[in-house]
Amino acid sequence: MCRWFAYISATEPCLLEDVLVTPAHSLSKQVHEHYLPKLLSHNPSTNAEPTTEAEITTRNRLFNVDGFGMAWYTPSISTFSPSPSPSTTKPPLHPALYRFIQPPLHDANFRSICANTETKVLFAHIRAATSTAITQTNNHPFVFGIHTIMHNGYISDFTKIKRKMCESMTQEAYAHIQGGTDTEHFAALLISFLCSPTPNDPHKLHNATESHVDIAIPQSWEIYHNTTEILDALKKTIATIIAIQNELLGAAAQPNDLNIAVTDGRSLVACRFRNHPTEQPPSLYYSTTAGVTLNRQFPDHPDGGKGQNGPGRGNGGEDAEGRNPHAKRSAKEHGKHVIVASEPSTYKDKEWILIGKNRVLLVDEGGDVKVDSLMV
Repeated sequence: MCRWFAYISATEPCLLEDVLVTPAHSLSKQVHEHYLPKLLSHNPSTNAEPTTEAEITTRNRLFNVDGFGMAWYTPSISTFSPSPSPSTTKPPLHPALYRFIQPPLHDANFRSICANTETKVLFAHIRAATSTAITQTNNHPFVFGIHTIMHNGYISDFTKIKRKMCESMTQEAYAHIQGGTDTEHFAALLISFLCSPTPNDPHKLHNATESHVDIAIPQSWEIYHNTTEILDALKKTIATIIAIQNELLGAAAQPNDLNIAVTDGRSLVACRFRNHPTEQPPSLYYSTTAGVTLNRQFPDHPDGGKGQNGPGRGNGGEDAEGRNPHAKRSAKEHGKHVIVASEPSTYKDKEWILIGKNRVLLVDEGGDVKVDSLMV
């Protein structure tokens, strides 16, 4: 099963290298790491809700070797491109996308980008393919205007319901699909529900110059939505998929694993979902403090006393085990932020909270966090 990592803050950027490369349990190293220590156990003897052996095998694959992708939000388009009309303005941040199919730490371009790029919003994903081709276009995340979507899990019997799913998409969302994954089709369906164009909206918006018509996108994909609206679209997407499965497959319909993350660069919605009475979905955690431990400007180190500078003396806070002699700021100066990840990437257990089964995390534009039940 795949793994992913998301970071969002209105004020505090992260360095990609700090969050994706440096930690011993960073996402880029999960290509070959299996069942990291803080990953939720799926052993029926230790888990309140038992999981079948097939599920344990599927979600705990030894290697995630089928590709890596990341989207980081940048103000470049808004800074350098004209607005579509004098009465409208572009959103301040748009996602830049880099995807490739080799192990991330073997990619010199990935390392260079990470070492030289900061962002306030980041989605990153490492892939373990199930049934679709190992190719760049099938790598997560998937971008629709200002919206970025990624997924850990699967839509059961996707090939049998794919055609019916497409019937519920807008033409623009359907035409935007480049690969063959269940996730990209899920994303296109979600965008169809979230960003349905209205008659009064201009039909197209160019992200670059007038001559580059090939990158024109619907203007509705450039509009912000609050977390309630994103959540409603997410629920409708999941409900539509389950309804199609029940319609086409009847009693043979199987449950789905849907750990989904959606952001527009301003807010974030992430869910941990499996429509089965007892079986668990893949693990998913969140933190509102780990960004300090993952930022080299601050005391401590993501690997604690095992970090490159050895053990500390509480200089990152009373519970800090790591040492960072090059820290420039105190921990209390770090801005409000939220991290959502398949697996924790710092040594501090208490920094990470497991998102419960069939629960959804909402991060609004002010950085406030709410965890609610996901009723579909």
